[in-house]
Amino acid sequence: MYANRVSAAPDLSAPELYINRELSLLEFHRRVLEQARDPGTPLLERLRFLGISSTNLDEFFEIRVSGLKQQVAYGVSQPGPCGLVPQEALARIADVAHKLVDEQYKLLNEVLLPALAEQGVDVLGRERWTSRQQKWIRRYFATEVAPVLTPMGLDPAHPFPRVLNKSLNFIVQVEGSDAFGRGSGVAVVQVPRSLPRLIALPSEHKSSHDYVLLSSVVHEHMSEIFPGMKVTGCFAFRVTRNSDLWVDEEEVENLLQALKGELPSRNYGDAVRLEVADDCPQDTALFLLGQAHLAAADLYRCNGPVNLHRLAALHELVDRPDLKYPPFQPGLPKRIGNGRDLFEVLRRGDVLLHHPYESFTPVVELVRQAAADPGVLAIKMTLYRTGPSSPLADALIEAARNGKEVTAVVELRARFDEAANIDLATKLQEAGALVVYGVVGYKAHAKLAMVVRREGKRLRRYVHLGTGNYHPGTARAYTDFSLLTANREIGEDVHKLFQQLTGLGRVTRLKKLLQSPFTLGRTITALIDHEAERARNGRTSGIRARMNSLSEPSIIKALYRASQAGVPIDLVVRGICCLRPGVPGVSDNIRVRSIVGRFLEHSRVFHFHADGEDLTFCSSADWMGRNLFRRLEVCFPIEDHRLQTRAVAEGIDAALQDNTQAWILQPDGRYKRARPGSAKPRAAQEQLLHELSEHGKPNGAPDTAGSGIARRGSADRALRRARAARDADAIEPPLPLRPAHNGGGKAPEDEDEDDDV
Repeated sequence: MYANRVSAAPDLSAPELYINRELSLLEFHRRVLEQARDPGTPLLERLRFLGISSTNLDEFFEIRVSGLKQQVAYGVSQPGPCGLVPQEALARIADVAHKLVDEQYKLLNEVLLPALAEQGVDVLGRERWTSRQQKWIRRYFATEVAPVLTPMGLDPAHPFPRVLNKSLNFIVQVEGSDAFGRGSGVAVVQVPRSLPRLIALPSEHKSSHDYVLLSSVVHEHMSEIFPGMKVTGCFAFRVTRNSDLWVDEEEVENLLQALKGELPSRNYGDAVRLEVADDCPQDTALFLLGQAHLAAADLYRCNGPVNLHRLAALHELVDRPDLKYPPFQPGLPKRIGNGRDLFEVLRRGDVLLHHPYESFTPVVELVRQAAADPGVLAIKMTLYRTGPSSPLADALIEAARNGKEVTAVVELRARFDEAANIDLATKLQEAGALVVYGVVGYKAHAKLAMVVRREGKRLRRYVHLGTGNYHPGTARAYTDFSLLTANREIGEDVHKLFQQLTGLGRVTRLKKLLQSPFTLGRTITALIDHEAERARNGRTSGIRARMNSLSEPSIIKALYRASQAGVPIDLVVRGICCLRPGVPGVSDNIRVRSIVGRFLEHSRVFHFHADGEDLTFCSSADWMGRNLFRRLEVCFPIEDHRLQTRAVAEGIDAALQDNTQAWILQPDGRYKRARPGSAKPRAAQEQLLHELSEHGKPNGAPDTAGSGIARRGSADRALRRARAARDADAIEPPLPLRPAHNGGGKAPEDEDEDDDV
């Protein structure tokens, strides 16, 4: 198909060479749903993945679909790189999304609920309640539910209510007249979010776990809310609304106060989707569509609860370890074992951590030790997502109270975390920390922490750089890399970055780090172009990269040019990928795969052959326009060759050899699941969990022989070398570091550091 479209000298801007961003994201949501379909996934985890696919789709409508609808409303007709105008994209999205929703409910009703019932975990529909259960549920409704329900009959004095975003509601049809002689026949009942959506029933058998949905309880007893009247119809519905907050940052005087004022509006933005029970009559559905100002294509009929994701709560409610992933204890390198002085450790050499296989604790401990250390003068951090109860925030507060100069760059605009970040900023300010909100117009997405410590007559900087958030919870669920270092030049670069974030001044030259929106995008493009030039000259070349998303056209064009030059390119892209691999004459040498497994793939690792120099970077940024040009991001080199080995082998090569949880992107934009066939099954996440977590630590004497970067097709050797590098890192003192190509791998204690911080 694509071979016929591409000429001898193809136009690399041709729309057929680009996959629509929204449709690519829907393909990712389908891959998540496949985890719920996979019988090799533990049963309660399958239900959890179904819930994740549902919440993913919610956010897709709240942000992506709402954005396209706004473009249509404003008359935007400019096509994207894929050639689709917003109206065309919405039509394609509706077709795919309707099929995806149908698949979700079919999987729930025909596979997961029956399988759970066989295991004694039963979500009981109203038709299956025993008389004993009916009596208990009636009491529960009367005492716990009815007192907080407020039915609203629709008439001129009671117009259709403002329905909260993604809330559970019922539209009710009644017959008869009430005490005032009113008889409009239609009412709306909104179910407060304060009520639990999944209710545990008293067990009738020791081994059983019986539950009932709140929606079933309300539906069954709806007539009690309308005494003396006859309920002839009762149908659940849910409205999804535009949830993207917008604040004119150049006009407001106080971003925190402006966002705080905007947060309530998120619940009442423009409607973008209507979900109704599948038995809802068409005229009733059309009435609801009219109230929400939506079209027929925006209606989704649900063969089950309209708030499908609520069922995922069973994962936490049911104590059945046999139906869940086995627990694990993240590993901890011996060099930084419990109680070690991290400042001394980092003076001896850099530390690379691979989360969640390895613990996030050393990152937290660095800040904790800094908060209590009398030699520490200052701590600076960027905070994008930290969670509601953050040990890092607690450590910063303690540091401020201990008289340290604490600077926190809190990104208030972290989507769906705005309220938590506003609360965090307020607590830090009250403790005496300096809190800033980054740069107007640019989200501060970089993951940076710096500790300034007086050591004798000089000051030394200790730095953490990461690909993920400072959130201990996601550190157990997301794959990410952390680099802890006392490298002088990196410390100077981070110092300059914090000056940019908090003060004013022109862009200063950085020695080690790449920065968005200034040097990162053009440097990545230049590195790709250099590989292409080497290939044209008959020299060895290669690009391997891992990221969450790839959509920036300038980067895609550079990759196409490199492929045309003969550069072998392997990309591991978890979610959105707008590049089409395998197009003859354009992307023959590009392969793209996505890993979907127990953990959310979140690492960004970039590797360029560079005439054998093996340039390796980790980054907070994806290869997307927003990350490269409209955010503050940092990309940092991994220069210690042992750590390079680990980053590339664990971050990229293991994924390239995965033949069970990998999905291969086809030229038409669809994904085909990798199968082991006659080969040995390989699952990158399981392999890394075995290699790096506490229960999987390798025993025996360390083998320090291997230090090269693994090539394609040698994942086993790569992981063995990575294991050897990790073991070598546990030796006290560590092995001498081989100088990197730019001299950046020297042991920090050999460096003279300026006092001027």
